[in-house]
Amino acid sequence: MSNVDPAVAEQQRRYREFLDLLPLTLALAGLPTSDIGKYFTEEQVEGRGFTIRHAYKMARQLARESITRS
Repeated sequence: MSNVDPAVAEQQRRYREFLDLLPLTLALAGLPTSDIGKYFTEEQVEGRGFTIRHAYKMARQLARESITRS
């Protein structure tokens, strides 16, 4: 039997879920990459973070719906 704290195990599970959904999340977000040598402004980074956050929620929802319908 494992001596892993349940809170730690849950955090690790959620992290794995995030990493598994990351490619789908980024595809759904559809954000362009920056040009070489050019950086995003703070406002652009915040906007991109907002977009990725919402794309992640959609990716989770899509994955859950796909699993339950199978």
